[in-house]
Parts: sequence; C-alpha cells; structure tokens
Amino acid sequence: MSLLVLMNVSLFTLLLAAALAITRLRALYEATMLTALAGLLSASLFVVLDALDVAITEAAVGTGISTVLFIATLRLTRSRAAVTPRRRLWSGGAVAVLLGATLLYAAQDLPQFADPGTPVQTHPVGQVYLEESQEEIGVPNTVAAVLASYRGYDTLGELVVIFTAGIAVALLLMRARRPEDEDGDDEGGMGEHETARAVVMSEYRVLRVVSKLLMPFILLFACYILFHGDYGPGGGFQAGVIFAAGFVLYSLVFGIGEVERVLPWPVMLSLVPVGVLLYAGLGVLNLALGGAFLDYDTLVPGHPEEGQHYGILIIETGVGITVAAVLIAVYYCFASRGARR
Repeated sequence: MSLLVLMNVSLFTLLLAAALAITRLRALYEATMLTALAGLLSASLFVVLDALDVAITEAAVGTGISTVLFIATLRLTRSRAAVTPRRRLWSGGAVAVLLGATLLYAAQDLPQFADPGTPVQTHPVGQVYLEESQEEIGVPNTVAAVLASYRGYDTLGELVVIFTAGIAVALLLMRARRPEDEDGDDEGGMGEHETARAVVMSEYRVLRVVSKLLMPFILLFACYILFHGDYGPGGGFQAGVIFAAGFVLYSLVFGIGEVERVLPWPVMLSLVPVGVLLYAGLGVLNLALGGAFLDYDTLVPGHPEEGQHYGILIIETGVGITVAAVLIAVYYCFASRGARR
C-alpha cells in the first residue's frame, strides 16, 4: 500500500468515525465541534487529492464560518437535542440502511481509485481544456479558465444563488428582530451585553493581541488568493470566504460593535449585490462592444488573451465581493440577534 493510499484511507476512516460520533451525541455544542473537525478532515482529504481550491473553501466555510453560525444558532435555541421516539429511530435507521446499500451497490460500477484509464482522464474534452485553453484564454490556471470563461454562465448562476440565499436569510432574521427593535430597553440591553463581553474578553490578552496581528495577514492572503487565482489555486469564491472569515474572527474576539464601526450594516447590505451587478454588467458591456454575452475578447480588440485575462479578473473580483458580503451579512444577523436576547 502506497503512502498516498494510506493517507486517504486514514483520513476517510477518521472522517467516518467523526460522522458516527456526531449521530450519537445529544449535546449540540459538542456535535458542532465534531462537525468542525469533520470539515477539517475533509479539507485535509481534498489537499491530499490535489483539490486545493475545494480545500481552501472547506477549511474556511466548513470548519470556520459554519461552526460560528451553528454556535450562534444554538444561542437562540437550545443546546441539547430532543429525545427521538424509538419508532422513528427504527424507521430512520431502515431508510439509512436502504440508502447506504443502494449507494454501495451503485459504487460497484465506479472505476478503481487513482486509475489513470478512467473516462474522466481519457475523454478528449479534458485535453481540449488543458491544451487549447492556454492558447484561447492565456490563463495558466485551467480551473479559473473553465469556471470564469468556458462556463461563465454557470458561475453567474451560482453567484445569483448565493446572492438570493444571503438576501433571504437577512430578510428573515431582520423581520424576526423588528419587535425587539421597537422595545425601548433594547439599546440598554445591547449596551450591557457588549460591556459584559468586553470585560470577559479583556482577560484574554494573548488572544486579543494575536488576533490583531493576524487580521492584516488574513486580509492580505485573501487578496493574494483573489489576484493570484489565474496562476494557482484560488479565485473569487475562495478569497471571499477567507475575507469573511477574517471579519468573523475579529468579531468573535472584539465584539460585533467593533466590526460594525469598520463595516457598518448599511454598507454591508449595499455590497451584497455588487458582484452580481458587476458580473452581469460586464456581459452587457461585451454585447455593447459587438461580442457575445460574457465574451471577454471584446475588451481588448486584437488581443483576445488580454481581454480574457481582464474579464476573468473583473468577474472574480465581483464573486469575491458578493461572497464575502453575503457571509458577513448572515453572521451580522445571527450575532446581532443573539446579542439582543
């Protein structure tokens, strides 16, 4: 057994053990921590499989931001799961076993692990993307060329889905907060909460100092991931989640009030649609220049590779802005509502 296979088997075994442990826990805070561990194991598995783009996203979202949102949700509900009736356990277990058996049966048709002769490796379209994209797009990172140019319509649709989900969550939580906002004691309660939190966190000086030192490097790394996405792993989505993770970390240590001084709530909401408008606006500009929708060649007539490079950079920037704004806005909603309870 090679070292690569051993690492994959070990990580998958740990991931399966974490998943089974989560199903047995009734303490939801402990289950949330195990979920974060499962996300970290998944990110490590993606690294071993050379899927670095997915690994960055999983580490930032699956391990970081999702864990914070789970904890914020538990603050608003309860920290222990309700007791499930035994008859539902049997029915649920039967469905799980049936589904698992179906998946195992279907998996028999899959090719062997790491087999170079699979259709994914040998299909001609793969060679087209790997070879011709260097001449047509001129971007060294084939993943960026595929996502941002060849299937730019798909990426625009995904960005619209993220935008819609973020707006829906913000509207739901803001509507639930309105009765509380009308309460005259709300401001006092909010101030008392922030004061008590500041007193507690003042005892953790090392955490505060390290967080302040790390914040510029996190944001700088997010910019590097964004602007270097044409040449290596990264891009707009990965940069957006890292940028949002930095603000969430700062808020956890110093409080939501400190973050809102830098990035007020109205400004954050105004940034949410910027990426979608920038993405769609670029397509309209391409039409106005005589090309097709999202045909970046028209940006620099006579030099299609430069046009592709500028177009990909613009839409990756738009994706990063919307992704970061949506994640931070959702966190604002949960954190602010939790502080008012």
